[in-house]
Amino acid sequence: MVSYILKRLLLMVPTLFGVLLLTFVVIQFVPGGPVEQMVSQLQGRDSGGERAAASGAGYRGRQGLDPQRIEEIKQLYGFDKPPLERFWQMLKSYARFDLGTSFYQRKAVWELVKEKMPVSISLGLWTFFISYLIAVPLGVAKAVRAGSRFDFLTTLIVLIGYAIPGFVLGVALLVIFGGQLQWFPLRGLTSPGWEAMSWGARTVDYLWHIALPVTAMVLGSFAVTAMLTKNSFLEEIRKQYVLTARAKGLTERDVLWKHVFRNALIPIVTGFPAAFIGAFFTGSLLIETLFSLDGLGLLSYESVIRRDYPVVLGTLYLFTLIGLVTKLVSDLCYVLVDPRVKFD
Repeated sequence: MVSYILKRLLLMVPTLFGVLLLTFVVIQFVPGGPVEQMVSQLQGRDSGGERAAASGAGYRGRQGLDPQRIEEIKQLYGFDKPPLERFWQMLKSYARFDLGTSFYQRKAVWELVKEKMPVSISLGLWTFFISYLIAVPLGVAKAVRAGSRFDFLTTLIVLIGYAIPGFVLGVALLVIFGGQLQWFPLRGLTSPGWEAMSWGARTVDYLWHIALPVTAMVLGSFAVTAMLTKNSFLEEIRKQYVLTARAKGLTERDVLWKHVFRNALIPIVTGFPAAFIGAFFTGSLLIETLFSLDGLGLLSYESVIRRDYPVVLGTLYLFTLIGLVTKLVSDLCYVLVDPRVKFD
C-alpha cells in the first residue's frame, strides 16, 4: 500500500501541472483581460471590457493612450513579463502555497477563500447529510420491495428529480415560494440585524434562508446514492450466505441488518470522502449565484467574469489538489472497509 500511495502522490504532480498549464494557456487568448479593462476605464469606456473583447484579442483600446502608461498598467498586473516566465513564477509560488493576490479586491487569494468558505461549507454539509439520510433508507426500502409499486413510483420520482438541473429547480423555487407566495427570502444566508438576534431567532432565520438553496441541491444529488444502495442490497440479498442464514432460521430483519447491511454499504461508505468534499465545491456555483450567497461558487463566477486571474488560477489549483487527495482517500477506504481489496 505504501508504494501505491507514493505512486498516486507522484502522479498528482503532472496532473496539477497539466491542469494549470492548460488553464494558463487558455487565459492568454481570452480577450477583455485586466489590462484591456483598465485601458477601457481610462478612456471612459465600460468597465467590463466588452468593447475590447468584441474588437478582437489585441489591445485596440490603446489608441490615444500614452504607451508609457500602458506599460505601467501591464507592469501593475505582471503582464510586462513573457508568459513562460509568469507561468514559472506562478508554479514556484504555488509550491509554497502562495496563491497570489486578487487584482481587484486587493486581498490574498487565501484570505478570500477563507472568507467565502463558511457559506460553501454550510451548503455542502446540509446537502451531504440530508442526501444520505434520504438516499440510504430509501435504497434499502426499494431493495426489499424490488419490483413492487413502491419501487416503481420511487424510481420514477428519483429519476425525475435527477433529470431536473439544480439551477432550473432553484429558479422555479424562487419564483413560486420566494416571489409569488413570499414564503422564503430571495437572497442571502441571513437577514439584516442577524447578529443582534437571540440564538433561537438566529437558528430559525438561518434555516429559513437556507431552505430553498439546499432543496435545489439535494433533489438532484441523492438519486445516484439511492439507486446505488438499492443495487448493492439486491446483489447481496441474492448471495449464498443469505440463503444459508435464512436456512438456519434467522429472521428476515436479522438477515437484512446484521449480514446484508454491512456488506452492501461497502461501496457507499468508500464514497463518503469524495461525496463529503464534493458537496462543498461542486454544483454550488449556479446555486450560490442564483440565491446571491457569498460563497466559493459566487467567488469563482465573479472572478471569471472580471478576469481576476490570480483568483481563478489559485482556486483552481486549490480545488484540484483537494480533489486529487480526496480521490486517493476514497481509494484507500476500500482497503479499510474491505481487507480483501489489493492494490497490486
